[in-house]
Amino acid sequence: MSANDPESWMWERARALLDQADRFHMQVFHRGGKRRRPAWVPPADVFETAREIWLVVALPGVAEANVEISADGARVAVSGERRVASSFRSAGVRRMEIPIGRFERVLELPAPCTSITRERLSAGLLFVALKKRA
Repeated sequence: MSANDPESWMWERARALLDQADRFHMQVFHRGGKRRRPAWVPPADVFETAREIWLVVALPGVAEANVEISADGARVAVSGERRVASSFRSAGVRRMEIPIGRFERVLELPAPCTSITRERLSAGLLFVALKKRA
């Protein structure tokens, strides 16, 4: 990123500010009843086609069996848990940058959706397709 190219740093700064605002929003406004609070919030991308909305959620090291997806109109929630691999449970931690524990990401969709049509976890990315309401 060049300091001389305003377009380059402006978009990066804008994205960082939006991410920060989203994390703050999650912390303040999404405190559900007696549920445990998530330890981390995975990053996500949202894409829209004529008929579907696609989510791509980064879930490194999360097993498919530990992921839950729910959709309700114009909102979708992806939650679950990332656990330490069994082969490392007795090892001493020297550095841990990949988050572990419960996670949750609630996204407001750009258009109401009727159902989840496809979902796939591959290479640490969760792909979810939602059918847009006609």
